[in-house]
Amino acid sequence: MKNILTFIAGLAFGIGLIISGMTNPAKVIGFLDIFGNWDPSLMFVMLGAIPISFIGFKFIEKKASTIFNEPLHLPGKTHINTELIVGSLLFGSGWALAGLCPGPALVALGSGSSKAMIFVVAMLAGMYVHDHLYKNIFKSN
Repeated sequence: MKNILTFIAGLAFGIGLIISGMTNPAKVIGFLDIFGNWDPSLMFVMLGAIPISFIGFKFIEKKASTIFNEPLHLPGKTHINTELIVGSLLFGSGWALAGLCPGPALVALGSGSSKAMIFVVAMLAGMYVHDHLYKNIFKSN
């Protein structure tokens, strides 16, 4: 039952990303190009997603575990620091340059998109560098 519900949730999320255009790098870049040929259509996706996510997070914060009785892994930090700002700028820059972020890139892999494949390989390389270099060099102090 857990695997079926997990599959359905992932499928619904992926279909939502496809329908909204988040898996289309040209559409995302068009949305982020506010000084050029701006495409505001993704703003409606975000305006719909923000309140739903807010309500979902408020509901989940009151729970001790998932519906499958597994521990929740929510972010524990509540303050803004340099690492968060630098990481956010890097994430946003990568999103603007590639037109993809991790979720849509993984969904776009299913279409055989070469751009998504390159993005996912670069994302995995970045995760490896973070886990093996950044943490060991900068967090050892």
